[in-house]
Amino acid sequence: MKQRIIGFDLARAYAIFGMYIVNFNFCFGTILHNQDADRVAWFLSLFTGNSTSIFIFCAGMGLVLMSKNKQNTAEEKAQMKSTVLKRSWFLLAMGLLLFPWWPGDILHFYGGYMHIAAFLLFVPKRYYLWLAALVVVLYHILVLFFNVETGWDLSNYSYLDFWTPLGFLRNTLFNGWNSILPWLAYFLVGMWLGHLDWSENKTKQQVLGTGFSIYIAFEMLRNFGKHHDMSPAWKMFIFSEYFPPFLPFMALTIGFALMVIPICMWIGERFGHLALLEWIAKTGQMTLSHYVIHITFGMLTLSYWSGMDYTSFAQSASTLSAVQVLLFSIFWFILSVLFSILWSKKFKNGPLEMLMRWVSK
Repeated sequence: MKQRIIGFDLARAYAIFGMYIVNFNFCFGTILHNQDADRVAWFLSLFTGNSTSIFIFCAGMGLVLMSKNKQNTAEEKAQMKSTVLKRSWFLLAMGLLLFPWWPGDILHFYGGYMHIAAFLLFVPKRYYLWLAALVVVLYHILVLFFNVETGWDLSNYSYLDFWTPLGFLRNTLFNGWNSILPWLAYFLVGMWLGHLDWSENKTKQQVLGTGFSIYIAFEMLRNFGKHHDMSPAWKMFIFSEYFPPFLPFMALTIGFALMVIPICMWIGERFGHLALLEWIAKTGQMTLSHYVIHITFGMLTLSYWSGMDYTSFAQSASTLSAVQVLLFSIFWFILSVLFSILWSKKFKNGPLEMLMRWVSK
């Protein structure tokens, strides 16, 4: 169990490091600029979607692992559902409090995924994949009837009417950064993964092989699209990145996650006793705290260091180079690891993890 958890937390640590890259790059880097001329910028773009999807996958896995070894009597199921619902409300409230500062917040969406998952926690695992597919299909049906760009100012990726009732519902359910449709699918697949026996090498091999097959298949589709004439609508469908999250993007990020997670599990089994990996795993155990810290203190630190104002939106004026963004992300991750080591000497959970557990008692 210990080594399995180390592998799981390594995946979460990878996800939070990737989110550092994506979010620092969004506010101060190259997102509105030509990335083709810069190999490092291209490298940074590889984390777009992949780190967020793994973050959500791990959230779904963690929810199942939290309840997997219990007797699951009727009383325990009711208690678990209550705990999960309270945590979902906590995440929703925290995300909304952060939103004026960080409009790219994922926590209030995370709370939405968890709220729905509370009612699905004890269904047979096969239903998670069917529900995930249904979520993706429903999203694509909605796109046919509603303009996915409604509410957006795509010049700086700001959402104009978030604080209106209609705008909030539209953003949360349909066209926000990580809206419930279709991003809930990642959480549901993560719940399915949480039911697998990760102590078996066969499990890791099958998940890795499945992820590799999905990833290669949709990369081939994109390669085909590059060399053949297609309508603009089909081009957009095949090559869309993050927003809107069409099927090829979702398949690629799911495939990537299904490769990274078993690799992290394998590394945890083989090398989890090494001090460095134990330190990184402690960082993965505190992803909620590190997420909030990096979008507050991390953004302020980068703003001070760069001499650029923090606006919370993508900037089209002077920006940091891709190398600078990457170096700062590595620096901030090292600080996160050091903080995790020191904090864990006195406390079992991260600061916000402790608060969430206290609230959900």
